[in-house]
Amino acid sequence: YIANQRKLESINDNEVGFYVGLKNLTVVDSGLRFVSRQAFVKNVNLQYINLSRNKLSSLSKKPFRHLGLSDLILADNPFKCSCEIMWIKKFQETKFYTESQDLYCMDDNNKRTALLDMKVPNCDLPSANLSNYNITVVEGKSITLYCDTTGGPPPNVSWVLTNLVSNHESDTSKNPASLTIKNVSSMDSGLWISCVAENIVGEDQASAELTVFFAPNITFIESPTPDHHWCIPFTVKGNPKPTLQWFYEGAILNESEYICTKIHVINQSEYHGCLQLDNPTHLNNGAYTLLAKNEYGEDEKRVDAHFMSVPGDGSGPIVDPDVYEYETTPNDLGDTTNNSNQITSTDVSNKENEDSITVYVVVGIAALVCTGLVIMLIILKFGRHSKFGMKGPSSVISNDDDSASPLHHISNGSNTPSSSEGGPDAVIIGMTKIPVIENPQYFGITNSQLKPDT
Repeated sequence: YIANQRKLESINDNEVGFYVGLKNLTVVDSGLRFVSRQAFVKNVNLQYINLSRNKLSSLSKKPFRHLGLSDLILADNPFKCSCEIMWIKKFQETKFYTESQDLYCMDDNNKRTALLDMKVPNCDLPSANLSNYNITVVEGKSITLYCDTTGGPPPNVSWVLTNLVSNHESDTSKNPASLTIKNVSSMDSGLWISCVAENIVGEDQASAELTVFFAPNITFIESPTPDHHWCIPFTVKGNPKPTLQWFYEGAILNESEYICTKIHVINQSEYHGCLQLDNPTHLNNGAYTLLAKNEYGEDEKRVDAHFMSVPGDGSGPIVDPDVYEYETTPNDLGDTTNNSNQITSTDVSNKENEDSITVYVVVGIAALVCTGLVIMLIILKFGRHSKFGMKGPSSVISNDDDSASPLHHISNGSNTPSSSEGGPDAVIIGMTKIPVIENPQYFGITNSQLKPDT
């Protein structure tokens, strides 16, 4: 924001270029008289400019034409009625004037005139028209284009030929101006050619696209790569769009849902795609040839494809076959004698017989183990009785001094409480029935050993 700077008379080239992020510029109540045509060339982010209440008598459109301004405030400047400010009149109703402005200019008689009423003879916006808006040419040929312009004062004419590769020459000294492109290259297909007419009132532009017809050219083809599907990638250039035909081992390849051509990217006259194969096998190995053809010529390229080795040849990917074959050679055994007549590989049928015998042995062992487990379960179930023949609750220990034992076996008909509970080998200590595991050595002890010394 600049204000009340009476000595500020001009904004010259690149004086505000250091402020590349500048969006709003205000210079008011100052002595500004001149704005250079290159003043804001680096300030592409400018959106708002206020130059009101200065001393501007004229103002060119060039400093502002590359900016996306939302507001350009120019009120209260002593403009002189001339062609140089006619562009302001022409564009008062455009986006530059979102706010109402009372703009005036002084005529040759120093009379104040509203800018909307200003009339200047021989002061008109220029216009440009091309002789041909459908520019088509075959590669290698030449073409001449003309641009007719009007406007007052007579506009300056220029050609905009961004990235044009072909040789060319132009003549802008006459009206209409001319442009000749020689030996047109296919690389220029799709480029835009523009004719620009400009005077102090403003400018106009006419543009047309250059279309170059040329024979197909296969610029890229590569061996297949695995992805979601196998793909033989390729790039073809041609205009009009070439037709594509694949050949397998010299014969036409009939495409189907499993083998088909897919175009993924189209860039002007360049086509990027691949021959897509769904789960190919060794039967699909071989030479693939791509033929691209249009009315101006054709091109073909060949690529060798290897998807899978023939089963059993040993050169394919690692697999897990049912039968492995082993081979021994004299060199493996350290034998240098001539054994050319000996068989060096194991007979497959012998291997199968050995496998069958192994299966029978394993099954037999499993059967024996199962039989043993069944026998053990039977023994455990029916062999739980005492080895001393004590069976049931009626068994009584035959010993004269059994009354000396604190453990008494329960007999049939006992009126002891809960006599119906517990197992057959149970004793009562007090009123509690406790299962007992008998000690076979207990009853071998003599009475003298049980009686304490006195």
